[in-house]
Amino acid sequence: MGLNPVPNDQIATIVTSLEMLAKPVPRPTPPSPFRLVHWPKPDSERYRTLFRRVGEPWMWFSRLVMAEERLRAILDDERVEVYAVTNRAGVELGMLELDFRTEGMCELSFFGMVAELTGKGNGGWLMGHALALGWRKGVERMWVHTCTLDHPSALGFYQRHGFVPYRREVETFADPRLSGLMPREAAPHIPVLDPARRR
Repeated sequence: MGLNPVPNDQIATIVTSLEMLAKPVPRPTPPSPFRLVHWPKPDSERYRTLFRRVGEPWMWFSRLVMAEERLRAILDDERVEVYAVTNRAGVELGMLELDFRTEGMCELSFFGMVAELTGKGNGGWLMGHALALGWRKGVERMWVHTCTLDHPSALGFYQRHGFVPYRREVETFADPRLSGLMPREAAPHIPVLDPARRR
């Protein structure tokens, strides 16, 4: 076995894709103090703000660098559904995005709560809603992907809810913290390396 070097200005992650090929037996939805609010065609900046709030600890950045025209093409498509998790005061603390653009399929595109609510049982509540919304008439497959930058429990969480791993890939990309797209404190479990440093 050999090691493949990754340049200091790049990040490498292992991406695991998982799928579910039949609607699972519904589970009782755990009680929650939160609400799931549909955001039809959300404003781009409002969307990016929530995307950043939920995803910054796990280095979600794809929608932050996406051209406005391309982002609007996604958010304005009626086959893409965006939901915000809100508390009683209406503060947005999580997001769920379902993509039905491929016939017969539902991609669980984005799923998460803000870091301070992670690991407190809220994921089961949100997944209950995701499965109920995703498995609608005509859907024969739901799928999702996670990676080694995500919360360490993410892969096991998806498997406990019935998703089965079917593919593994390695992805590399420029560290968004070095360009200033994200603060250097984002994703503290992934160290920022000095690009000029040589071994």
